[in-house]
Amino acid sequence: MQNKNTNGGKIVPNTEATFKISSQFDSGNIRCLTGEGPGNIRLEINKDNGSDFYQWFYYRLSGVKNQTCVMTIENAKGAAFEDAWDGYNACASYDGNDWFRVPTEYENGELIISHTPEHDSVFYAFFAPYTMQRHLEFIGRLQMHPAVNLSILGQTLDGQDMDLLTIGEPGKDKKNIWVIARQHPGESMAEWWMEGFLERLLNSDDPVARELREKCVFYVVPNMNPDGSKRGHLRTNACGANLNREWTVATMERSPEVLLVMKHMDKTGVDFCLDVHGDEALPYNFIAAADGVDKFDDVHAKRLVKFLQAYKDATPEFQTKHGYAVDAPGTADLTMCTNYVAQAHNCLAMTLEMPFKDNADLPDAHAGWSTKRCAKLGEDVLDAMLAVWNDL
Repeated sequence: MQNKNTNGGKIVPNTEATFKISSQFDSGNIRCLTGEGPGNIRLEINKDNGSDFYQWFYYRLSGVKNQTCVMTIENAKGAAFEDAWDGYNACASYDGNDWFRVPTEYENGELIISHTPEHDSVFYAFFAPYTMQRHLEFIGRLQMHPAVNLSILGQTLDGQDMDLLTIGEPGKDKKNIWVIARQHPGESMAEWWMEGFLERLLNSDDPVARELREKCVFYVVPNMNPDGSKRGHLRTNACGANLNREWTVATMERSPEVLLVMKHMDKTGVDFCLDVHGDEALPYNFIAAADGVDKFDDVHAKRLVKFLQAYKDATPEFQTKHGYAVDAPGTADLTMCTNYVAQAHNCLAMTLEMPFKDNADLPDAHAGWSTKRCAKLGEDVLDAMLAVWNDL
């Protein structure tokens, strides 16, 4: 209920007000420990099932309109990436569509979110969620495009479908382009990126998209981890498998999501692969390449440089100064998608990372790194793909 207590015209917490914390919905994750009042709500993030990973949170707070709310996540210190909390502000939304940032501090191992909601209920999340319901609705719209063929690779451990979109007709001289996203389900920005990428690719009025579809066949898995997404996991599938450490060793019993994609890649061949992720700590958009695989040579290096430069030219949101350390030759972990695909298919394979926080090069105090910016970065990748397709 609305708090009517005032103190010199200022809204003050009402410890008698009824409020509710809930997360029993698609992608939800939180546990309420205690709640003396809106000004002192104590929370914990649940671990991924079968795993010690946790960091993703998504919950609804109701009954707190115009009340000062202080929500403390007590187990923030033990999260998978503690440095993610440095400079981080939580995401909030009243309608689940328009997300904005709210003041957040990390002190003494606890994450403290402070906000005075303007409406009766509000959602808070680690990043703007991309639910399985939205995924199904998006896939449903895309399948009606004449250039799209929707197929089901198989089922996950929870029995959800693994959706594959094939765009374009295979041909002798066409390049096979694979784009996958969200091996780590808490990295929801990856599927927001997918929306922008696919909508531009299917835009018949876009000359870059038309040319790419004439020259390439696209195999797209918008969500590699449906179970983890629906369960509200950070990093793993239903049984606790980190899918980006399952390539070469995947089984139907532990990581069918990866095995199904590996097998289909073997059928189609791969000339180019982009695996889309989010990085909890680094406030930049960047590429991690397969420099450490045995087959990474000067030819691959030139293709990589060309792609990176073209992506930079397409958008100021992308940069190459900040990123991960480059693997030494021959030291690549082949259980990771980018390394496995580069080695197995002798092709240009890369991982795109986006921030949970903001792009430090182009900060936005209101929204930080947002769903719209993710989608625009997805659109802009087509220019970089067109720049390198003939070199693949």
